[in-house]
Amino acid sequence: MDHFETIIATLLEAENYWVRRSFKVTLTKEEKSQAIGKASIPRPEIDLLAFRFSKNEVIALEAKSFFDSPGVRLGELLEENEVPTGRYKIFTSQRYRSVVLSGLLRDLIAGGMANSKTRIVPGLAAGHIYQKQSEPMREFMDKRGWFFWSPEDIKGKVSALAKRGYENDPAIITAKILMR
Repeated sequence: MDHFETIIATLLEAENYWVRRSFKVTLTKEEKSQAIGKASIPRPEIDLLAFRFSKNEVIALEAKSFFDSPGVRLGELLEENEVPTGRYKIFTSQRYRSVVLSGLLRDLIAGGMANSKTRIVPGLAAGHIYQKQSEPMREFMDKRGWFFWSPEDIKGKVSALAKRGYENDPAIITAKILMR
């Protein structure tokens, strides 16, 4: 778990999501080899699961800070791969996404955290986006019905933390120090 994921989890909790971190999805050998096309992949890990019980929805969120780097590249998200490759497999391979999200729902049901009607939504929280392409990236994500927080969204949500009552949480305390 990295610190960016911790901050995103705090922001999700501030918006009334229940959050589970670093969730490993169980896939069968058949799912890996036949459905995905890669028999030797490790168990897929979702950075954050954000549960919204009132909507019976779970966001399977990838949190990418990419600070001090070029950032998340829209072009990489636009790729479509039959066999999953790259950093954004859940977004770029429909085949991989379908198998992993089905496995995720199966695991959540088995753990008593979801039911057969629970909707799973892929999502991305990006701390830095290449060439400030937040709006085209938002359009891409919205068009698919996927969850997206841009760097600008995240900054606004961190600022809002400073206005909350005191909580003994490093992200909230830091927001209060910086924003007051």
